[in-house]
Amino acid sequence: MNTTTSTTPAVKPKLRIATTSLAGCFGCHASLCDIDERILALAEVAEFDRSPLTDIKHVRPQCDIGLIEGGVANAENVHVLREFRANCKVLVAVGACAINGGLPASRNHLDVTECLRRVYCDRGEGDRQVPNDPELPLLLAQVHPINEVVRIDYFIPGCPPSGDAIWKFLTDLIAGRMPRLDHALLRFD
Repeated sequence: MNTTTSTTPAVKPKLRIATTSLAGCFGCHASLCDIDERILALAEVAEFDRSPLTDIKHVRPQCDIGLIEGGVANAENVHVLREFRANCKVLVAVGACAINGGLPASRNHLDVTECLRRVYCDRGEGDRQVPNDPELPLLLAQVHPINEVVRIDYFIPGCPPSGDAIWKFLTDLIAGRMPRLDHALLRFD
């Protein structure tokens, strides 16, 4: 009978992080890249699922953290957001567009049909029509913050939040601490 025991510690599986951008400028993803070489430290404990850093098109089930930037402006945004909520244990709204609709919500006081007509038809370039292709997602009447569509666990404010704010938030969350951002990390420019 062999009574030796292994002293090799069990390898902790990496967390899975997924990201997506809805209606916004993609600035929050640029800020994620602004964590610079710290992305290597993040890669030690996490792997990226759906993200601009990968070629994965859908968030896989049981993803640990989902980071969402942008507001909800069309039917595809609603679908992606619901897919994230169904498959992510923790969902984080990143940036002003995700939290309150941001700049895309400036169209909320306009009639969408009239807006599309003015953009596509009233340009003085002959007989133009509003695009009507099944590949184009249906616009919603208004842009919504993501918490109006699904439950959100955390919010990282900013336009965009800094790379340092995203780093601090993620490292707190991964370490099991309540994420807290000091005033110096909040940015609204």
